[in-house]
Amino acid sequence: MLHQLKNIESAFRHIKTFSLVLIVAVTGVCCSTVYWCITEVDKVQQRVYILSNGRLLEATAANRRDNLGIELKDHIKMFHFYFFTLSPDEALIKSQLTKALYLADGSAKSQYDNLKENGYYANLVAGNVNQRIEVDSISVDINDQPYRFRYYAKLFITRSTSIVTRSVITEGVVRDGLQPSENNLHGFLIERWNTIENRDINVQTR
Repeated sequence: MLHQLKNIESAFRHIKTFSLVLIVAVTGVCCSTVYWCITEVDKVQQRVYILSNGRLLEATAANRRDNLGIELKDHIKMFHFYFFTLSPDEALIKSQLTKALYLADGSAKSQYDNLKENGYYANLVAGNVNQRIEVDSISVDINDQPYRFRYYAKLFITRSTSIVTRSVITEGVVRDGLQPSENNLHGFLIERWNTIENRDINVQTR
């Protein structure tokens, strides 16, 4: 009888030990599963998707410093595009220049005012003159703020009798720290903008 009781007690201890081990193992598996699920959900929530031409693309987050040069060049490029790409339409000219002036300070406004006072834009409309600019290169020093730049491009002016090609070189600095907006996507501002070359390099008769 005593032997049977010892066997029962021993079996009970084994069952108890096995149960504790099983409980610990199940708890560990559950905790690992919960942690893995939380981690995966967090990863999914950090992903940003962009719909482009009907295709869903995943955007990758990056430090702004990694793309600073690209953003600066795009800001400079778009400013010059809006300022120089004009058609003989008063409303379109006003729209383009308004977009340009959101990207620069009073130095660009001063050049715009001078051109307007000299009748440049009125002559574009009256003569049905179309002009477009094509960038050749943009050099930017991203080591010091404000960021110095130099812009090289060709300006094509199409008149009824000729197509004039001009070499355009401008320079200035770009200040950072503005709040990005619909009118200024990168939050930069061009300052001390100056045209250092705007000369004819080719005239083609139509």
